[in-house]
Amino acid sequence: MPRHQKQGRSAPVSVSQNFLTERKTIRRLIRIAGLRKADHVVEIGAGKGHITRELAKTCARVSAYEIDPSLSARLRGMFASADGVRVTRGDFLEKPLPGDGPYKVFSNIPFSRTSEIIRKLTGPGSPPEDIWLVTEKGAALRFQGIPGDTRASLLLKPFYTAEIRYTFRREDFHPAPSVDVVLLHLKPKPEPDLPLSRRREYEAFIAKMLTRRSPRPSGETLYIQWLCLFRRLRGRP
Repeated sequence: MPRHQKQGRSAPVSVSQNFLTERKTIRRLIRIAGLRKADHVVEIGAGKGHITRELAKTCARVSAYEIDPSLSARLRGMFASADGVRVTRGDFLEKPLPGDGPYKVFSNIPFSRTSEIIRKLTGPGSPPEDIWLVTEKGAALRFQGIPGDTRASLLLKPFYTAEIRYTFRREDFHPAPSVDVVLLHLKPKPEPDLPLSRRREYEAFIAKMLTRRSPRPSGETLYIQWLCLFRRLRGRP
């Protein structure tokens, strides 16, 4: 997970990541996520392959993405003989989402790109059936709408539930991050609060309403109130 804020955008990715290396911890997280043998799992920012290795032991298929050339080459060497592991070099945000069947996401993602990654994973196309992200606690709370709803939480809540499922110690990573880190679970709602066909309309509504207010709405206006206002002004689905 790059710390570009401190290292700078020009810093090599291989020296600006916080690697989760403890096998016992990784296995515990995989159990929490309920990953199974039949699963196809996408890993964003595979790094040195510590998580990739454990995913390969648990799941049928692992699609690992790594933007750093040297780390990507290392991963390909590590998993050259593993039939179920595919390593893709490049920026995940520039790659298409898998379109060949159900998949899940389990990743230690770049903190600086959390919003972009979640936007892509939860957007239209072929979204995953389950999302587990190791990310900064502050970002996780923002997507949960804690302490008050934000634009990020308002756009997510009609279609997904967000829950922190695990809190890390900073020493779980090498090097240790300067922020608190958690495991965030994003789960599609079995019955969304709005039809997917009205998603763009709802997003435009929230964007328009927030231009008249603070970009971070106060806790006085709850998500359910925004939803009811949208339904009343635009007509119920």
